Amino acid sequence: MDELREQCPWDKKQTIQTLRHLTIEETYELGDAILENDLDEVKKELGDLLLHIVFYARIGSETNDFDMADVANDICEKLISRHPHIYGDVKVADEEEVKQNWENIKLKEGKKSVLEGVPKSLPAMVKAYRIQDKVSGVGFDWEEPHQVFEKLKEELDELQHEVAEENSEKIEQEFGDVLFSLINYARFLKIDPESALERTNKKFIKRFQYLESKAKLLGKTLKEMSLAEMDVYWNEAKKL
Repeated sequence: MDELREQCPWDKKQTIQTLRHLTIEETYELGDAILENDLDEVKKELGDLLLHIVFYARIGSETNDFDMADVANDICEKLISRHPHIYGDVKVADEEEVKQNWENIKLKEGKKSVLEGVPKSLPAMVKAYRIQDKVSGVGFDWEEPHQVFEKLKEELDELQHEVAEENSEKIEQEFGDVLFSLINYARFLKIDPESALERTNKKFIKRFQYLESKAKLLGKTLKEMSLAEMDVYWNEAKKL
């Protein structure tokens, strides 16, 4: 990185701001590799992310704000501080107590809200999951999955009511409530809703592309096929 920063015209020009969107892209590529369980690709994408960390540290060192040692030391100090059950004399019974301690320690560190740690720029679904997980850490949560499911059904009923009333503003609000409740239910089922939806996206893409390939073999466009014809090949794709 030192050589690239000093000799490469592109690397010389980069700033923390210009790298931001590239880092986000690399993170999503790592996420894709994890979903595909392609460990060789996971290794490569981790390398790409590591490159970005080194890049940011190099830029920080040029302005004397921080360097790689500062980055590593800070995270070590944070981990020690937030694991008193390992590095102190605190006793915990299970994972939930660890999470509760984590959030309480953060508040003692000067955080005004447990939700401060949720980035504003997160995609809405991921943000909803993190919000729910954060407040759960301080005890604001349902007790059983069936309670969350009942809440989900209640929100669906409210959505259907507004659909019947044809109130577009209220429909959007209630639809948001349904999604929020569904994400919460996923959390209780120990499912990552973002990963679950992305797996379904990938599954749909594969089936639809199979359908497109069959249409091409028949010398047709999809618009020229009936829904019944398309359904035959869709079911074939599902079996595959």
